Amino acid sequence: MTDPASPAEAQASAMPGAAPAADPGPAPVNLTALLAEALGKSDVCWLRTPGFNRAVWHAYDRDAVLIVTGPGEQQIPPLPDEVELILRSKDAGTRLLTITARVVVLPPEHAMWPVAAAALAAERLNATDDQIERWRTSGTIYVLHPYGLPVERPGAYAAEAAAYPIPAATGTTGGLKPRHVGKHFAKRKPDAHSAR
Repeated sequence: MTDPASPAEAQASAMPGAAPAADPGPAPVNLTALLAEALGKSDVCWLRTPGFNRAVWHAYDRDAVLIVTGPGEQQIPPLPDEVELILRSKDAGTRLLTITARVVVLPPEHAMWPVAAAALAAERLNATDDQIERWRTSGTIYVLHPYGLPVERPGAYAAEAAAYPIPAATGTTGGLKPRHVGKHFAKRKPDAHSAR
């Protein structure tokens, strides 16, 4: 049994014929823990700005979201001073939390740049040997600091769907297409060993 929230509610519930106490609503959520868990377990989040909505890979380090963009990396337009981060549940793949974040560009001369680059390099799939130097010379590392109350959270999601069309990618297959594209595979004759 739980204790009533206030002495007035306890007195009202003890009176015969009294109206039941109002529904307290959804249970409180520890947003700091939820944010840390969502960012720590998933390496993909969505950025929502007035100009675009884009899925990006990120690293989570020291209560900040780190994103790198530039040649050979994910291509995103320059970010405004604030963005909304849409985080997903890794288990269900659904929207879990939407929160506002301040955006800071981390210059290569900053003391924290090597730390941020190392955190991003640890999360980068298909890493190349020159990626950190490439980020230093031609990339941009963004540091996003989530703050304030969430825009959306468990038990309080927007009524409209959050689905957006996926923008066309610029990546293509380099060189010639494989020979089998557009042709039927020739039937293979059974060899002598498989006919037995």
